[in-house]
Amino acid sequence: MKYYFLTLFPEIFHAYFQSGMMSRGVEKGLIDYEVLNIRDFSQDKHHQVDDAPFGGGAGMVMTAPPIVNALKSIENYESFPVIYLTPSGKPFVQEDSMILAEKPGIIFICGHYEGIDQRVIDHYVTSEFSVGDYVLTGGELPALTLADCIARHLPDFLGNSKSLEEESFESNLLEYPHYTRPREFEGSLVPEVLLSGNHKVIETWRLTKAEEKTKNNRPDLFKNHEKSLRKK
Repeated sequence: MKYYFLTLFPEIFHAYFQSGMMSRGVEKGLIDYEVLNIRDFSQDKHHQVDDAPFGGGAGMVMTAPPIVNALKSIENYESFPVIYLTPSGKPFVQEDSMILAEKPGIIFICGHYEGIDQRVIDHYVTSEFSVGDYVLTGGELPALTLADCIARHLPDFLGNSKSLEEESFESNLLEYPHYTRPREFEGSLVPEVLLSGNHKVIETWRLTKAEEKTKNNRPDLFKNHEKSLRKK
């Protein structure tokens, strides 16, 4: 998998890919990435990448030419999904990460200011994604969020592939609580069922806790879980 990031702040990505599991993914050859500074593709002598919006209004808009020039500098760019990160995009969910993990590469456009010229979206963007109902100062953190989530579905990226099956959202349930040593911490004990060695009982307990957590924290997901049970 190769990630391409079109951004005004390249340094954010280099720091991220040089640490943690993403760094190990790069070292193992499972992930590669390239960062393109949109300013480098501006034909303006001052490397300007934004301008006032037609029709008036607050703020500035990123202009189309530098973004498209950066995009077209990528060899075979038409072969890759082009994702624009925006609060007005489709909410990014686990299923999206699984689908995108099957692609050979992904291009992320990180917007700033009031957004990017609509013509870039109309003619070049494959998908618009949002990471939540809130507004950030730029698309860099959402792009890294997607890249991290997608990487987890790449073969051999995780040391234990079974962990993918048990984590949140894989079955419309949030993940059950986890405990580790010490058995007692500040007067709070690990639930006895987890010490029983009875794997069937432990599995039932974990499912119950996952259902309780989902019902309390994400009733929308819990409704989907109930629907899936009725279909079985």
